[in-house]
Amino acid sequence: MFDLIVIGGGVLGTFHAYHALEAGLKVALIEKDKAPQDATTRNFGQVVPSGMNSKWQNYGRESLSIYKNLQTQFDISVRQNGTIYLASDEEEMQLIEELHDINIQNGYTSEMLTKQTCLHHYPGLKSSYAKGGLYFPDEVTVEPRIMIHRLLDFLKTEKNLEIHTGKTVKSCEHTGNTVNVDTACGSTLKGSKVIICNGREFKILYPALFAQSDLQVSKLQMMQTKPQGTGYSLPGSVLTGLSIRRYEAFSECPSFSVIKSREAQDSPEKKWGIHILFKQAKDGSVILGDSHQYAEAKDIDDLGYDLDMEIDDYMVRKAKEIFRLPNYEIAHRWYGMYSQCKTKDLFQTTINDHIHIVTGIGGKGMTGSAGYAKENIQNLFNLTT
Repeated sequence: MFDLIVIGGGVLGTFHAYHALEAGLKVALIEKDKAPQDATTRNFGQVVPSGMNSKWQNYGRESLSIYKNLQTQFDISVRQNGTIYLASDEEEMQLIEELHDINIQNGYTSEMLTKQTCLHHYPGLKSSYAKGGLYFPDEVTVEPRIMIHRLLDFLKTEKNLEIHTGKTVKSCEHTGNTVNVDTACGSTLKGSKVIICNGREFKILYPALFAQSDLQVSKLQMMQTKPQGTGYSLPGSVLTGLSIRRYEAFSECPSFSVIKSREAQDSPEKKWGIHILFKQAKDGSVILGDSHQYAEAKDIDDLGYDLDMEIDDYMVRKAKEIFRLPNYEIAHRWYGMYSQCKTKDLFQTTINDHIHIVTGIGGKGMTGSAGYAKENIQNLFNLTT
């Protein structure tokens, strides 16, 4: 009998398990695949509270502390190498200056960088693009295809997390004070509470509930270059003008709505939801992207399984306008899918006092999950802080 069973081994589910274990609870985690392989492993690995609105920045800042603390115990690939937002015109400069002021008020460290400082610290940055930057020194990156696997191994070996992989949960039935969690392979786990962190999987558990929700799924295309070779180093998370015009943190800036109203509505950036990000992986390659295409949760299959090369080619062209990398030879292309709500910041519902669903965290997952899950576990189990 477990105090908590977590369904879903992505970053949101895993951090719910982590905080429950830290509270001394007996926890099991069930993951349908051999290992997590959806949105948690198919992203940039950028932990950027700076891009979030004030509410979620608080969760993100707590996440930073959690990531850094875990890294002191076990190498989960955390690197504190900061985040830069590069402005390409006067409007974007105005927005980063306003966000800098907001973060001063919030007590979150950021630094305005001149054009020359940006050109000095970010090799290959084109002078024709950069007007200045806003830098967040406390932010970190992780390797998304490494971090979650190492974290689960750590929780299994050091924290006694019981992990069941390759098992699809087909039903959760509550009887008395027990929830029976049945898997398709015939096994049953019993727990006092269940948290379902199902990512974009809406067809197995409670499909009617998700079909009637305001959840939608975003499909993102990303690429990874071949290693850039010795001597080239692009530090931290690099976000550009299109990110400044997109990220929710900037929507709190006084000038944001007016600046957004002046944007062309028929551009490729609008059509495909493109904003250009860069992050150098440990092997020297550079991950770049990304795009956003949307479908309702019930219509997820409409997004298809193809990579649109027109989108990829456009993103590479835009990236070349910003950075002169030693090479733009693409070694890998892929897409990721994550769920998000259209009217709320995440999807959270209780089937009864014992079964809880938390999903639809959208692009906030890698940054916000650790901090949010801590609060959610405290609330669900009536724990004192």
